[in-house]
Amino acid sequence: MLKGIPNSVSPDLMHALMSMGHGDELVLADAHFPASSHAQRLIRADGLDLSTLLPAVMNFFPIDTFVEDHAVVMQVVDSKQAKPPIWEKFIQILSKSEGDWVNLTPIERFSFYNRAKSAYAIVATGETAFYANLILKKGVVVPDEQEV
Repeated sequence: MLKGIPNSVSPDLMHALMSMGHGDELVLADAHFPASSHAQRLIRADGLDLSTLLPAVMNFFPIDTFVEDHAVVMQVVDSKQAKPPIWEKFIQILSKSEGDWVNLTPIERFSFYNRAKSAYAIVATGETAFYANLILKKGVVVPDEQEV
């Protein structure tokens, strides 16, 4: 244990977050997602739901501000307009961390799977809500004295 790091952030997860560079992507996957067969690097967080894990990750993870698709979700099959309730939780957590500019970009199921395969890591959680899969693109931490 270290000071300031929530116990929901495992050593493997912290290592992945620290090892990622800007533009790398992290998948936070629900319990239904085929994480083991899609991951380059698999991190287990089976006992955690995303309402617990996502805020913990956002303590450390800068979102990419230079792209439109900085937070990607899997579009509901057969309903492009549907917005599962978990997505509102994602927006609340991301907005609290990053500001109101954050949005979710839904993409088709198999496009999501393909994108997840190229992600830096997939975190397999115990989240049981449907369509609770989220891909985050890492940005940069800007020193206080610099502007982008």
